Amino acid sequence: MTAREAHQVELVDDAGRTTGQTTVSAAHQPPGKLHRAFSVLLVDPAGRVLLQRRAAVKTRFPLRWGNSCCGHPGPGESLSVAANRRLAEELGVGPVELTEIGVYVYYAEDPVTGRVEFEYDHVLRGVLPPDTPLRPDPDEVAELRWVDPVELEADLDVDPYAYAPWLGGVVSRLLRPSDPAGPAALQPGAADAPERSGGG
Repeated sequence: MTAREAHQVELVDDAGRTTGQTTVSAAHQPPGKLHRAFSVLLVDPAGRVLLQRRAAVKTRFPLRWGNSCCGHPGPGESLSVAANRRLAEELGVGPVELTEIGVYVYYAEDPVTGRVEFEYDHVLRGVLPPDTPLRPDPDEVAELRWVDPVELEADLDVDPYAYAPWLGGVVSRLLRPSDPAGPAALQPGAADAPERSGGG
């Protein structure tokens, strides 16, 4: 087991309430355990979204295109702190001001590795200035590219197996934010808001 697979994650119920904790590895073994996660979408001023192609060594859905950055907050850790830690580790950027734009709960089985994703996924949006240097970690990221999110959503229907199975739901939250009260900004290092937006 790698060090990252030994990290602790929060187990949650279907309303996102914490029920316990376990390791990353255990949470992703079949049949999977619902746990808290986050997906970051970095956008440029033109509205394009940064995608990463997941490295070949990933234990779940390697070499598929996914959103800018994914990860799991540790038990009791704020989304902003956890997400900015992963942005620094994966892409060499940050800190970034992030806004939660919805939640996406999904289940997916990797047909190659047999691992399972069963996640209560907080979707976070951040704006990245166009001149920001990117320094992707090759153990995490195989490639990067900027795409128009509307064109991406169309291509997900045409060639779904080129993409991570959660990407469609994550992009949907970007194009159609699910919180009727409006998203709440998460300042880098700030504690989470007491109420989190719900989603499909």
